[in-house]
Amino acid sequence: MPGIVVMGAQWGDEGKGKATDQLGDRIDYCVRYSGGNNAGHTIVVGGEKYVLHLLPSGILNANAVPVLGNGVVIDLDVLYAELEALQVRGADVQHPQISASAHIITSYHRTLDKLTERFLGKAKIGTTGRGVGPAYSDKVNRIGIRVQDLFDESILAKKVEAALDQKNQLLVKVYNRRAVDPVQVTEHLLSYADRLRPHVIDTSRVLNDALDEGKVVLFEGAQAHHLDVDHGTYPYVTSSSPSAAGACVGSGVGPTRIDRVVGVVKAFTTRVGEGPMPTELHDEDGERLRTIGGEFGATTGRPRRCGWFDALVVEAAARTNAMTDVFLTKLDILGGWEKIPVCVAYDVDGVRHDRLPYSQSDFHHATPVYELLEGWTEDISGCRTFEELPEATRRYVLRLEELIGTRISGIGVGPGREQSIMRHDLL
Repeated sequence: MPGIVVMGAQWGDEGKGKATDQLGDRIDYCVRYSGGNNAGHTIVVGGEKYVLHLLPSGILNANAVPVLGNGVVIDLDVLYAELEALQVRGADVQHPQISASAHIITSYHRTLDKLTERFLGKAKIGTTGRGVGPAYSDKVNRIGIRVQDLFDESILAKKVEAALDQKNQLLVKVYNRRAVDPVQVTEHLLSYADRLRPHVIDTSRVLNDALDEGKVVLFEGAQAHHLDVDHGTYPYVTSSSPSAAGACVGSGVGPTRIDRVVGVVKAFTTRVGEGPMPTELHDEDGERLRTIGGEFGATTGRPRRCGWFDALVVEAAARTNAMTDVFLTKLDILGGWEKIPVCVAYDVDGVRHDRLPYSQSDFHHATPVYELLEGWTEDISGCRTFEELPEATRRYVLRLEELIGTRISGIGVGPGREQSIMRHDLL
């Protein structure tokens, strides 16, 4: 086999492309299994910075076949704009293979996403407005548009008309907007049919066959565990399952096909959008982390909320996803602090919690209990072995490893592809 899942263990933006890079040309298939273009993956190759929103980050690996699984929702305008942008910059990329059962984000999904968020006011979720949530809602309500529908004009027209029947009532009578013309939507989607047809596959069969042949299949999650619609900080979550289990559902392989689960973890904590974040900083330290770390959303440009490392958040993700390895990113950003706090417990109304509370009310009221670890001043960006790191840096890594209960196999010490330390092979 092996099948490897790479996923975020916090609230996204952990640097999942960094872990993917370490597998290099050993990957045969790179599969995106959840989410849409509400994600943002930043990759630095040869000094060149690439920001991907829908395409799997492994698309920059010329040896790997990129795949968009059935669990992904696809905005076709974004797909082809991303491919064109990469080609213009001279990147050697293949057109991704696409599941026939993947759902499509339409113009009316984007419209409804923005309007709904605006009308929520103070209760807003923090959506990116890309139409991802409404597309998944249609999928669950069984009125979604799938890739395979583009190859039957009659079926597509009926499905678009049925989907807009109620939506137009809502747009006109509640939001005071114009109705969407189903004919225009259908014609726009059909304009992509010929381009898509050669690349549409049965992902379940193709990927299972690849695993049977001993090929390496990388399943790449978008967002992260604590944005999972079931296991995240609901309702401030995404509309899909970026968890390791979601890799099976979103690509059509069984759980026994997964050999390794690599959780990607930032050396501190960040979050974009609304929702609880116990270690969030509203002071100079928080601003310093944001500035030095370049913590601005790759998709929205919004400043990320920053805070110290929260071991309870990561331990919960490691346990739920049965992580075999952790890849720690952005360790270099922490250089220069005399002491570095790490959250090892919560105080909730005078009661200590050493594990993440299951109650959302407790989590909302959690106050972090910190352990202070010794900082370092040395520049670690040139280190390539664990032994080269300063002693205080090594102690920081080993303490995190102890707290989260999973081995830290890789460490990112800079944005470049080569700025990594591997303690254990991810294959």
